[in-house]
Amino acid sequence: MRIIDAAEIRANLTYELAIPTVRAAMIAFSRGETLQLLRSILPMAEGRMFGVMPGALGDRDAFGAKILSVFPGNFDKGLASHQGVILLFEPENGVLACIAEAGEVTAIRTAAASAVATDALARKDASALAILGYGEQALSHARAISRVRNLRSIAVWGRSADRAAAFAAKVGAELGVKAHASPTAREAVADADIVCTVTPSKEPILLGAWVAPGAHVNVVGSSYAGPVEVDNDLVVRSRFIADSREGVLAQGAEFLRAKAAGLVGDDHVVAEIGQVLAGTVPGRRSDDEITVYKSLGHIVQDLASVRALMDIPPA
Repeated sequence: MRIIDAAEIRANLTYELAIPTVRAAMIAFSRGETLQLLRSILPMAEGRMFGVMPGALGDRDAFGAKILSVFPGNFDKGLASHQGVILLFEPENGVLACIAEAGEVTAIRTAAASAVATDALARKDASALAILGYGEQALSHARAISRVRNLRSIAVWGRSADRAAAFAAKVGAELGVKAHASPTAREAVADADIVCTVTPSKEPILLGAWVAPGAHVNVVGSSYAGPVEVDNDLVVRSRFIADSREGVLAQGAEFLRAKAAGLVGDDHVVAEIGQVLAGTVPGRRSDDEITVYKSLGHIVQDLASVRALMDIPPA
């Protein structure tokens, strides 16, 4: 059995590897070639959660589960919010083949999935990125999006102006892109072609009225029914695409709030991103259309990422 720790994941699960790996996994998922159950989440005090995500890359392929805790307060302590492991079993005899640290895989594969969606849905000339949030997913998203679009600017907003400014300075220096902190979320997204919401916010931080025509939005922070990062208006106005239709219909908080208000039906989730990638459903239909990719994350992305890591010999 192989154990892959966070340091090895950071070294080997590059975006050059993660982006095509996740892309292929999402196509396979939407074709029905993979297996998974909806995540099981145990809510605890102060927004903390314990989750289990089981699945398989095929009915005769590698299978496993992600078991993790989500502690939003960890960021203030310098710790990852996601703590846990991914278990990968080999398909021949059901032997546990690998235990991989879950937090680092989650951070990288989530951003890689958003990059895949951005590449498929954002305008080809999109170059202005806005990131709402400054935690671990903010940095991974900036890195991943920069792999699929030639960024000319990055605007950052967060509840702490000082932290937003520090993050903007860090990401700008790392990527060689002009980056700045905006005093409000509205100002951050005003000229953005691509927007990523990566916060633990329980109420909308992004309003549809602020989003420019033709923008693409990755809605990432809320991974279960309850907290919402964007308002009903953005859901209604957008071409709304999910990583998992079943998942969003059951656990996609922003969609569920708009549905509960009687503003949309299930058919408003027009496609899974895997269908767009496979060419079976169109993505963006015009330069003025607003597209939304709702990311919940699914175990197929995790298992595919760990299997890709196992193909790299340990140092």
